[in-house]
Amino acid sequence: MSEPVLKPSADNGWKLVWSDEFDKDGLPDSSKWSYEVGFVRNKEEQYYTKARLENARVERGMLVIEGRKEEFPNPGFKAGSDKWSENREFAGYTAASITTRKKFDVRYGRIEVRAKLPHGSGVWPAIWMLGTNITEIGWPRCGEIDIMEYVGFEPDSVHATVHYSNDGKHAQKGTKIITERPYDDFHVHAVEWDSMKMDFYFDGNLYHTFKLDDAAENGYNPFRDPHYLLINLALGGSWGGRIDDSIFPQEFLVDYVRVYQKSPA
Repeated sequence: MSEPVLKPSADNGWKLVWSDEFDKDGLPDSSKWSYEVGFVRNKEEQYYTKARLENARVERGMLVIEGRKEEFPNPGFKAGSDKWSENREFAGYTAASITTRKKFDVRYGRIEVRAKLPHGSGVWPAIWMLGTNITEIGWPRCGEIDIMEYVGFEPDSVHATVHYSNDGKHAQKGTKIITERPYDDFHVHAVEWDSMKMDFYFDGNLYHTFKLDDAAENGYNPFRDPHYLLINLALGGSWGGRIDDSIFPQEFLVDYVRVYQKSPA
């Protein structure tokens, strides 16, 4: 596959510290990735499966996350439950969410992903990060960095957003870049993150900057602590919108994930 639009190099202080080039066929590398499983968040319609080739696999030199319309049993089903994750005996859709939690995390650097998006009403792919202390302090206090989000009902927009806590309540700052048919080809999504700010890029074009000090709360700032990576394909839910069943299957393709940090001066 082709090189990134703006390739960091030792000449400008960047050093590659972690990557996955997805060059070995089969399941994603278990030394680098694990899975979220089940109905996880946002009242989404997909059931995230674990180590299932139909939903997450490496082939043709890339990661394929596939969203499928199919009946899939929900082990968490509880008859009569009013919880959205428990009240369905079967899911109507499957997909995958892979994560580096407890395998790799990073504080500061350039996180770069070259990917080709799925499309159609109801798709909601994302490349993002969460604070490693999420189980201790919860979300949104742990911080969330959305390097790329795309929703099918806005076919010509790509979003970058930062989520955090402000006065004990959820706060967010983000924007979108308008680009025609971003799902037609591979594009490079990146964030450059240091102790003062985050800069978000689409194919080398800076389109969002977030100042870390805006997330300070009671002496704590989540964006000065480590975060881990997630790559997922959600369907429907609180932002994904109405699902068009005629679009399936849909593939979210990832050419590579690369993490760079600045070399010491």
